[in-house]
Amino acid sequence: MIAFGPVPSRRLGQSLGINNIPPKNCSYACVYCQVGKTSELKHRRNEYYKPEDIFGDVQELVVRLKKNREKIDYFTFMPDGEPTLDINLGNEIDLLKLLDYKVAVITNGSLITHRDIQNDLMKADYVSLKIDTTDKEIWKKINRPHKSLNLEAILESMVHFSAVYNGRLTTVTMLVDGINTTPFHIQSVAEFVSELHPYRAYVAIPTRPTAEKGVRIPDESTINRAFQIFKEKMDQVEYLIDYEGNDFGYSGEIEKDLLGIAAVHPLKLESVEKLLEKANANWRVIEDLLSQEKLREVEYAGSKFYMRSLANNNNNKL
Repeated sequence: MIAFGPVPSRRLGQSLGINNIPPKNCSYACVYCQVGKTSELKHRRNEYYKPEDIFGDVQELVVRLKKNREKIDYFTFMPDGEPTLDINLGNEIDLLKLLDYKVAVITNGSLITHRDIQNDLMKADYVSLKIDTTDKEIWKKINRPHKSLNLEAILESMVHFSAVYNGRLTTVTMLVDGINTTPFHIQSVAEFVSELHPYRAYVAIPTRPTAEKGVRIPDESTINRAFQIFKEKMDQVEYLIDYEGNDFGYSGEIEKDLLGIAAVHPLKLESVEKLLEKANANWRVIEDLLSQEKLREVEYAGSKFYMRSLANNNNNKL
């Protein structure tokens, strides 16, 4: 399953997700990743799916969603890995725009040093860059990048890209208590982000189960201090600290919807219940998926979440 959702997003409204990368292929192994540990730490682009297959999967889902009168605001590349590892990303964006929807790419920005990747991102209507730190040692601790990557070069390339990109450029900074939350560090990040002149800068915290145990959410005073530091540097700053809601799209195939969304976006219990209600299905669907080890149940921050089991996370199969 390449296309999934749509999922509710504070940034993008109802976002139809595109999982264009095999499970956990990424250039980072972030401690707070919401879809598990990175199994394939990579920095070179590759072909994973044919662009026409991605287009066909998205087109098929759009047809099913329209039958169920589900709203779509964006097609969004937000896989369980780094989307720019896909060497066909630019071609896929071109094809998807034929369906007359805006296209967004949620990227960690680590490969933006490559001109071909910048060219691909230029085609998107909306690009989100991850900027958790400007400090090399903290970068290694929180994002755990591929050894070939260079933070200084990445930041320089982000500045270059922001100067020529004509779409909506946003940034997101994930705060992890005890790692990147000192006032001095946040000041440095805010100063850099302001150089990009983003449409909006987001200050985020981990709201779903994290890849590593012991990842702590900062307290309210730390989060507010970070927000105020960002606001001193730029006007358009928002929090990403709340659950986005339970209005997930239903395409008419409940198992595909559940597994496609849960592969990249862990679902809260309330969201699962609402999807089942839309499908006129009962909890037996979840029990079957759990028993088949296609889903797993985890607890995080006092809530139950349902995630795709990595051992069975194959985009082309249930």
